[in-house]
Amino acid sequence: MAMYQGGYSNFAAKRAARHGRTKKYKESIETKKENVNKNTNTKNDKKNTGTKSKPRHMSHPDVMGYPVARGPNEMTGDSLLIKCLKYIPPETTSSYEYTLRTANKKGKIGDTKYKEGDFLKDSKGNVIKDIDGSSFKMKNKGASDQISEKGEKSIFYVQLPIPQDVNDSNTVTWGDDSMNILQLAGLALAQQAIERPGETFDQAKNLLTGDLVKSFGGIEEDTKSAITAAISGKAIDALGGNISLNSAIGRAEGMALNSNLELLFDSVNLRTFPFTINFSPRTPDESMMVKHIIRAFKSAMAAKKGTEDSGQGGIFLRAPDVFQLRYLHRGKDHPFLNSFKHCALTGMQVNYTGAGTYASYNDGTPVNIKMSLTFKELNPIYHEDYVDFNPNDGNGVGF
Repeated sequence: MAMYQGGYSNFAAKRAARHGRTKKYKESIETKKENVNKNTNTKNDKKNTGTKSKPRHMSHPDVMGYPVARGPNEMTGDSLLIKCLKYIPPETTSSYEYTLRTANKKGKIGDTKYKEGDFLKDSKGNVIKDIDGSSFKMKNKGASDQISEKGEKSIFYVQLPIPQDVNDSNTVTWGDDSMNILQLAGLALAQQAIERPGETFDQAKNLLTGDLVKSFGGIEEDTKSAITAAISGKAIDALGGNISLNSAIGRAEGMALNSNLELLFDSVNLRTFPFTINFSPRTPDESMMVKHIIRAFKSAMAAKKGTEDSGQGGIFLRAPDVFQLRYLHRGKDHPFLNSFKHCALTGMQVNYTGAGTYASYNDGTPVNIKMSLTFKELNPIYHEDYVDFNPNDGNGVGF
C-alpha cells in the first residue's frame, strides 16, 4: 500500500503552508472567473424562466483545479479551462406578415359574385389571408448562439493542465453527384410548371418528342424513338423494369448518357475533441480535489429526470449540462491554439489503474488515475465565425 508523498506524520505541520498555497490558487481561479464573466450579462434561473427554481444541489466545489499547489511557472503557463453551463435549446422559428387575397378579375366563384379588386372570402365568410413571401424571415439560432446571447451563469469551473495530445480537425462533406440531359430536362419542366402551370403540358410534349430528340446527334431513328418512349414512360412495359435507359442505348449504339459527374458540397460536420488527463494525487487535499473533478463531470453529463419522484422520472428528461472550453496562456485566451464553440460531454472514461497496475494510498485513493473526456460541439463552424478575427490580432488560429 503506497503512502502520500511525505506521509501523514507531518501532515499537521504542513497543513498551514499548504492551505496558504491552496488559498492563493483559489483566489487566482476566482480572478480568472471574474475576467471570463467581465463582459457577460449573466441571468439567474428566475429571470430566464420567470419562476423561482429550486437551488441546485452541488456535490462538489464550484471552483476546482489540478494540481492544487501550483508553482509560479505553472500558474503563468498554459492550461485548459472548462466552464459548465446550463443547456439552452436552439430557437428555430419564422416571422411573416399576411396579405388579403383579392379578385384579379370580375367573375363568380361558387355562389359569390366578385368585382375586380374585391376581397375573396372562404365558405365561412372570412376574408382569405395569404402569407406575404417578401416579409418571410427565418430565425435559426443554434444552442451555442442561445447560450452566448443569454449569458447563462456558470455552474462550476475546472482548470486543468494542457493535455499532451492537443489538436483540432475541421471537416465538411462533399459528395459525388451526377445528372444527365434527361434529368436536366425534367428539372427544367418542373421549374416551368411552378412558373406557368397552364403551359407546361404542351411544352413538355414538344420537348420530349421533338427538340430533345434532335439534340441526340449520331443516334439512329429507332434509338431516338426508344429514348422518346423511355422519357414519356411508354417503354416500361416494352423493355421491362430491370432494363435501364443506359442499357438500352449501350446495346443499340455502344453509347451512354453523359452523367455530368461533379463533386458538390453536401453538408457541414460537428467537431469532436478527445482529451486525456492524468492525475497523480500527492496530498490528501489533492486527492479530494481529483475526486471532486471526476464527480463534477459525471454529474454534469448525466440527463436530469426533472422530477423528485423516484424511479425513471417523469414523461420527459431534461438535457445534461454543456461546457465552454478555453485554452489559457497566463490567464488569458491562448494567442495561438484553437477556439471552441459550446460543447456537450458525450463520453467519459476513468481508468483507476493509470500506471498499469492497481495501487492506492492508505485512504483508498488510487496512485494514478487517467480521465478521458470526449467533447462534441453543439453547432458547426461557419465562415462567418471568423468575422472577429483580423490580421495580426493575436487571437490564435481560430476555430
